[in-house]
Amino acid sequence: MSPPTSIKLPHLTLPHPTQSLKGRKRSGSLVKVEEVGGRVEEVLDRSAYMNINANWVNAKGAWLIHVVLVFTGKIIIDTIPGMTQQISWTLVNLIYLALSYLMFHWVTGIPFDNELHGGAYDDLTLWEQIDDGAQYTPSKKWLFTAPILLFLASTHYTNYNPWLFAVNLASLTALAIIPKLPQLHRQRVRFLADDASGIATPVTPAFSHSDKPKQSDPSSITEAHFE
Repeated sequence: MSPPTSIKLPHLTLPHPTQSLKGRKRSGSLVKVEEVGGRVEEVLDRSAYMNINANWVNAKGAWLIHVVLVFTGKIIIDTIPGMTQQISWTLVNLIYLALSYLMFHWVTGIPFDNELHGGAYDDLTLWEQIDDGAQYTPSKKWLFTAPILLFLASTHYTNYNPWLFAVNLASLTALAIIPKLPQLHRQRVRFLADDASGIATPVTPAFSHSDKPKQSDPSSITEAHFE
């Protein structure tokens, strides 16, 4: 009995899977938290000139203007026909919280002389610019206390109505307290900053001319391939 004969088949060259399939790189999370304004060159640019956009909070009368605006808004809202004291104080509180959040925690950058600082304040809110970002300064303590005092006043004049109390408390927490916490200083929460999936999903198989598998013509196979 003759020994089995080994047969050699023609060699086929196939492209590597990672080279032949084009995919999109995906991040692994829906929510991304990143810090802004911490580069060395930005710190140097901020120290070059005085930031008049944030220094006004330390000027004379800057604290009193909050009280004046609250009472002015209260007088204007009371002129609306049929307005009750409960709704009036609630509106004053909500409007003050919304405007203060928009001014101190939403808008970034400075409106003038931005070229002097080389855009170092472009990613920072007004709250983050005050006192060069230092925490627990007198101005920041007042800005933290003012909405709490207004909340207590609105709670008292609404006769401790549970529904209005819940609305005022939720607004105070979301718009005035949480954004001012030191743990959130210069922190940004990005939603869907990149694609959500954690894997690279192939889009289109792409074979270049050099990567295409070499196909052999059956008629070209000779006895030499089986030796």
